Amino acid sequence: MGLELGTPSVDGLRDVVGSLREWQGEETPRQLHPGDLGWYWRFGVEQTAAAVRVWSRDGVIVAVGLLDEADLVRIAFDPAVLRDVELAERVAADVAEPERGVLIAGKVYVEAPPGSLVKDLLAAAGWQLDEPWVPVRRDLSEPVPAPELRVDVIGAEEAHERVTVQRESFEGSTFTNERWFNMADGIPYADARCLVGRNQLGESVAAVTVWSAGEGKPGYLEPMGVHRMHRGRGYGEAITVAAAHHLQEMGASSAYTCTPAFNVGAVATYEAAGFVRQPDLRDLFRDA
Repeated sequence: MGLELGTPSVDGLRDVVGSLREWQGEETPRQLHPGDLGWYWRFGVEQTAAAVRVWSRDGVIVAVGLLDEADLVRIAFDPAVLRDVELAERVAADVAEPERGVLIAGKVYVEAPPGSLVKDLLAAAGWQLDEPWVPVRRDLSEPVPAPELRVDVIGAEEAHERVTVQRESFEGSTFTNERWFNMADGIPYADARCLVGRNQLGESVAAVTVWSAGEGKPGYLEPMGVHRMHRGRGYGEAITVAAAHHLQEMGASSAYTCTPAFNVGAVATYEAAGFVRQPDLRDLFRDA
């Protein structure tokens, strides 16, 4: 059969999520996490399946791409084939040629894990480095104290509160109650929690969703936000500590997330919550 590129069926998403979980590890490069797919699931299972690309070798998944946008694909690899020449050449060709059904024509972006051969091949073909992103990580081998903030795990009855904080944290957010339920119905959400932080009046002031990839594997924060009416009071730091605390309870080996380098406030918040800045990451882009 050799290498094949395809789009999974709705039922095939279970294998995709399973592969992404398996590929996470402390000794492997940070790459697309099951939580990334879980957060995208808010658009519905059919749209999620349509946004996924799978590279398989002899019927076994070896790479997964998520089209976060029509012009951006985020690719994860089985760590065993990160430098596989045949696979890298195939992926590089597939993302470069619009007729292959991955990226559109014009200016496009590719996120791939550090050390992957496909990044070297694209750079050699003239793709350029985009603006830096800052990964931050907190080791969870030592106990994480509970935050000095009331934090509730959100279920269906309180979903509207999680949605409200999201919409008030990010300008232009399209999150809705329906999209929360789509996300919560997704396969990755079986290993996730939505957390809402409350002030002394019981008002929802901050929120985060945390995603586990399984016992002993890195956990992921996506997204975290503070209500615009309650900023500057330490709630971002507190909800981030809560995220690490809950991921530790879920068996994660570490907690991490990534934010644009220009968002210095977010980086400072994560560092205040005990996260350590890691080397910058950059996507590759091709001009139109």
